[in-house]
This record gives sequence, structure tokens and C-alpha cells, in this order.
Amino acid sequence: MASILDRLRTLALAGAMAGMAMAAGGLQAGVDLPKLERGKGDKCVEETQFMRRNHMELLKHHRDETMHKGIRTPKHSLKGCVECHAGAKTGSVAASKEDFCSACHAYASVKLDCWDCHATKPGKRPIHSIPSTAGAAMPPMDSGMAGGHR
Repeated sequence: MASILDRLRTLALAGAMAGMAMAAGGLQAGVDLPKLERGKGDKCVEETQFMRRNHMELLKHHRDETMHKGIRTPKHSLKGCVECHAGAKTGSVAASKEDFCSACHAYASVKLDCWDCHATKPGKRPIHSIPSTAGAAMPPMDSGMAGGHR
């Protein structure tokens, strides 16, 4: 009975080591991390590793505060991200595959749908987001109308 347990332990250890070797080899053989331009500010609103993992949650929280509660703050706003991270060549965060948002989202195989409604360049607004009456404020959107953000 002890020999069966020893064999099972050996197999489990060999399997674990093979899995670690494949994972390490995958990192070396995989796609290189995207090369991104540095943002225009002195530093990001949060640490880089935190932003890589949590930017979407921050953007969704900021959207909810703005659209559903009418609270507007510059920290964690998509507009601030675009202003800081728009590329020197295109002036955009998503006009080319090398731009800040496009490069990371392509690397992570994550579809970007922000730009269906939001501008990819600082100071620009998508034509459908401009109110038809000059100077009129847009009312907060109902949670059911938030363009698929739920």
C-alpha cells in the first residue's frame, strides 16, 4: 500500500512540475507585453499594477457616480485617462493597434466598447453625444439606458 501512495505522490509531483515548466515556457514563448508610451502626467492616479488589474472597476464606479448620481470628479474619469494616455503619433488611445488602450486590450484579448460612445482623443466628443440644444445640460441616464453597462 505504501508503494501505491509513493507512486501517486511521485506522479502528482511530476505533474505539478510539468505544469510549472509549461507555464514558465508559455511566458517565454508567448506574445511580448505591449510597449506603451508613458503618460503625459508626472504619475498615474494609482500605481501601475493596480491600474492594470482594476482600471475597469474604477471606470465603472466613476460612471455610476457620474451618470446615476450626478457626481463629477476628475479622478478615475475616462476623459482624464484619454487626456493623459493619447499617443503622440495619433493623438488617440485607440486609433491604432499601438495606442495605449488598443495595445493592452489586444494583448489581453478584451474587446473595447468604450469608444462606441466616448471620444478616443482629448477634447473631442462623439457627434451623437453632443446635445442638440447648444448649452443645454444632458440629464442623467436611467440605469437601463447606459449603453449595455450594467
